[in-house]
Amino acid sequence: MGFYQNRGSIEPSNSEDFFFGSFSNYLSPHLTTSISNPIIQLSSRTHLEVILTSRHILLNMLARSCLRSTRSFGGVRNNAINATKRAASTSTSTEAASPFGINMAAGAATAVAAGSLAWYYHLYGQPLNAMTPVEEGLHPTQYPWVHQQYAKTFDHQALRRGFQVYQEVCASCHSLSRIPYRALVGVTHTVDEAKALAEANEYDSEPNDEGEIEKRPGKLSDYLPSPYKNDEAARAANNGALPPDLSLMVKARHGGANYIFSLLTGYPDEAPAGAKVPEGLNFNPYFPGTGIAMARVLYNDLVEYEDGTPASASQMAKDVVEFLNWSAEPEMDQRKKMGMKVLVIGSMLFALSVWVKRYKWSPIKTRKIVYNPPVTGNGPRHH
Repeated sequence: MGFYQNRGSIEPSNSEDFFFGSFSNYLSPHLTTSISNPIIQLSSRTHLEVILTSRHILLNMLARSCLRSTRSFGGVRNNAINATKRAASTSTSTEAASPFGINMAAGAATAVAAGSLAWYYHLYGQPLNAMTPVEEGLHPTQYPWVHQQYAKTFDHQALRRGFQVYQEVCASCHSLSRIPYRALVGVTHTVDEAKALAEANEYDSEPNDEGEIEKRPGKLSDYLPSPYKNDEAARAANNGALPPDLSLMVKARHGGANYIFSLLTGYPDEAPAGAKVPEGLNFNPYFPGTGIAMARVLYNDLVEYEDGTPASASQMAKDVVEFLNWSAEPEMDQRKKMGMKVLVIGSMLFALSVWVKRYKWSPIKTRKIVYNPPVTGNGPRHH
């Protein structure tokens, strides 16, 4: 930029910036003195160079400030645009995959699948076949056994009567090999009564010094004796049929106590018309095949109960079935008691665990985490 002298004042040769033009006009009255003197002229030139240097510095500062402001504005604008895009994307994905929509789709798919399977089974399911003679038989009636209720126990008077029925009626053919005499103590008999029952039978003792086995009275640790020495003797005494052991009979037969009670009380006086019963068998509609080797064994007043209970056939069947149920599950009462304790303690621990879980996880589940992505460039950073 050139300068020229006009009427003793210094003015810019071209119009550039309003600010610096005004600044030069402000300085011109102070430079209206004559500059014919070389020293004064040199001083004026030095002063002008200082002014020009200051002008360039101010221009650079102003340019940098404007550029920084522009970049800051651009960064804010970019952040706003990115946030808007993320919000739009999130709302779109939320609308596209809302829980209600997912549940509706899953429910519809499940209903279609279940309906297809049901229709396929209806068309191509297993065909119905006639029962074979072995499968033929009535289903037992469901009876309200009190001891099978959750909060009930065995009727120990009924257990004692049932053991009497077994001993006087059933023990002549069936064994109860898994029940020792000591198991009867506190359930059906006292210690002295159980010892007397055990001593009434003889058992083989250990071999003596000469190797001979002698007989000894029974003890509480001995098991109830079997009516036969072996299975061959049992088959020979029952026309080839082997009487089963009754220790686990309630759990071994489908229907359990209901089946055994129905079997014991289900013998008719005569076989119905049209029923074919093989020779040597007895008709019972509840036995598979309806032909059973065991004849009817329970009749009214067959035994005389010690407590004076009328000994009807149904009463004896009920008592002996309950006793056989105890022999199959002697731990039932203890199991129910333990189950009650487990429910009470487990409920308390469950409530405590729910409280601890909510207490420990509440800060984690209720906290909010906000993520601010880093800003590229020289713009301001968010902390």
